[in-house]
Amino acid sequence: MAAVPQDLLDRIRTLERQVRDLTGRAQMRPALSQIVHGTIVVGEGGQFIAQTPEGTPTFAVGQTTEGDWGIWLGRADGSQALTVGDDFNEPTQQMVRMWSRDKAAPNRVLVMDDAHSDRFLGRPWIPIQLHPTARQSSTQNTYEQAWWGGGPAFNPVARITVSTYANAGGQVRIRMNALGADPTTVEEWTVAAGSWATRTVLVPMHGIEYMEHVTWSVDHRSNTAGQNIETRLQTATGRNTANASEAPRPPSRPAAARSTPAPAPSGAEQADTAPAREPGLHLTD
Repeated sequence: MAAVPQDLLDRIRTLERQVRDLTGRAQMRPALSQIVHGTIVVGEGGQFIAQTPEGTPTFAVGQTTEGDWGIWLGRADGSQALTVGDDFNEPTQQMVRMWSRDKAAPNRVLVMDDAHSDRFLGRPWIPIQLHPTARQSSTQNTYEQAWWGGGPAFNPVARITVSTYANAGGQVRIRMNALGADPTTVEEWTVAAGSWATRTVLVPMHGIEYMEHVTWSVDHRSNTAGQNIETRLQTATGRNTANASEAPRPPSRPAAARSTPAPAPSGAEQADTAPAREPGLHLTD
């Protein structure tokens, strides 16, 4: 025989128990410590920030306080370690920079791309391999190579400093060439007689690709045959651009080949074609 509630109070107690069960289940939810599917969208401003229990940010992504979009990685002491963007001087360049751990000078960049040239390394400065020749000291009144060498172009600007002494005066020039082209004189100057003359030459890498081999030559000649001229190399290195005017012109590149689009799948092929996956992180819409 079926169980029949004895009275109205039994029914009320049953309803109350069911309401309590439903209320408790409605308040239950999974832990919010992980994302097992889907994406995180940070758009139209704002940042996603991770921080230590003490409140020190160690990671941030989104719109920076400077107004551009970037990524910031920090250390537990609050110093910055790696940044993309976040540059109030050049907010549109989205520079990538790795920062020093030196607490006495925390705002020094160890590695970065260049602020004004989008194809070169800004830091570190890579030395240019120039070597002395047997004509580093010469008595000829025609140009001879005093220093020669080269290597891949890593930085957007070459910086070469030489000092020259000429008994009767003379001339010095610096030439460069890339990809086996004819040497080009980038700068030429006169040395007065009987005194040392120091010259620093800055050469933007116009028309040169990153890591393209460039050859350099430091040549000199005496004004009077038989009188000595000597040229010493002080430094030869690449460096980052100091301002936009030093940015090298881009090289001539062939137009990208246009590929023929593949025909759209049909029939059973469409059923087997997986839809394109969206990126896992959106900074803007």
